[in-house]
Amino acid sequence: MNLLDTADVYGAVGAAADTNGFGHNETLLGEAVRGRRDRAVIATKFGARPSDDGRVVYDGTPAYVRSACEASLRRLGTDHIDLYYCHRLDPGVPVEETVGAMAELVTEGKVTALGLSNAGPDELRRAARTAPVSALQSEYSLWERGVEDEILPLCRELGITLVPYSPLGRAALTGRVGPGTRLDGDDFRSTLPKFSPGNLPHNLRLVDGLKRFARERGATPGQVALAWLLAQPYAVVPVPGTKRAEFLRENAAAADLTLEAGEVAALGALFAPERVRGGQYGELPVAGR
Repeated sequence: MNLLDTADVYGAVGAAADTNGFGHNETLLGEAVRGRRDRAVIATKFGARPSDDGRVVYDGTPAYVRSACEASLRRLGTDHIDLYYCHRLDPGVPVEETVGAMAELVTEGKVTALGLSNAGPDELRRAARTAPVSALQSEYSLWERGVEDEILPLCRELGITLVPYSPLGRAALTGRVGPGTRLDGDDFRSTLPKFSPGNLPHNLRLVDGLKRFARERGATPGQVALAWLLAQPYAVVPVPGTKRAEFLRENAAAADLTLEAGEVAALGALFAPERVRGGQYGELPVAGR
């Protein structure tokens, strides 16, 4: 595993980062790859940043694209970013302007490939007409299937790899979330509809079916969930996150788990969108510049 995915807004705490902790995770990653940068494929993102009043502000202006990239390069301790994403498109800036500025970074050798995150079909087409787009990062898992109708076929048409974030359903698909799991106010999942008290018990019954399937295959539920993504007929590179080395090894082993077509279909039917309760996100305090 050599793709390391981060963002300037991740881990916005700690003294090692910029003002208010912005960029902390990039700083940590830069320390981790020092002396072995050539072994890592680094992906990072720009465009989403916290404002003083607690909102998330999106900035896709060409000037910010450039300044954000320069700051990420410094924190990562590298002269180039392998895959540079626009984390969220700025509703106040045409996608062509944002992606055009990103393309200039490629020309200058500061970025190797371009990506978008959570872009819709129209935005993705417009971006691809402006410059080559290599990757789209969107949520995709057994229990979040919103990209299947339009986005995945469009990615195939445009030659774009889908990079699913939260491929383990924010740990729910690992089997380590139960009816007694308490989500405190600092846990982002407490804001998500699938984890609400009214929806989670129902959704965990679907996970019980995943657990039974995994036991029959001699695998873990998380490995089956990742193998299901890898079995899709598209270019898909999931980026599961974890805090522990043992789970990193467990996730990596999913690449060795081969599912038959009937198994892929059965798992898809178990988590058919109409069977899963709750949408992708609740209300987020988000604004443009």
